[in-house]
Amino acid sequence: MTETIMKKERPKHLDLRVIKQPLPAIASILHRVSGAGLFLMLPFLIYLFELSLDSSLGFNIFKAFVAYPLVKLILIGLLWAFLHHFCMGIRILLLDMNMGTDLKPARTSAKVVMVVSLALTAILGAKLW
Repeated sequence: MTETIMKKERPKHLDLRVIKQPLPAIASILHRVSGAGLFLMLPFLIYLFELSLDSSLGFNIFKAFVAYPLVKLILIGLLWAFLHHFCMGIRILLLDMNMGTDLKPARTSAKVVMVVSLALTAILGAKLW
C-alpha cells in the first residue's frame, strides 16, 4: 500500500516554454547562447578586422559596411553577447571558488550579471551607433 502512495505520476515530457525558469537558469542559458553566437560569428568578425587593417581602401570599405543599420544592430548584438559571456564567466569562476553558492547570493549575482551586461551594452552600443 505504501508503494502506491509513494508512486507519483510524472509528466512524459517537459514543455520548457511553459515552465518558469529562475533567473540564474536564464542567465546560464544565455551564457551558452552568447558563447555559441560569438563562436559562429567569429569568421564575420575576423573578416571585418582584416578588412579594417588591409589598406586605406579596405578601411573605407569597412567604414561604409559598418555604417549600415543592420550591421550596426548585428554588432551591438555581438557586443551584448561578449559582455554577457564575460560577466557570466566571472560569476561562474566565483561560483567555482564556492563564493555565492547559496540561493540568495546566487540569485543576486545573476541579477547583477544581467544588469551590468545590459548597461554596458547600452553605453557602448550608444557609442557605436
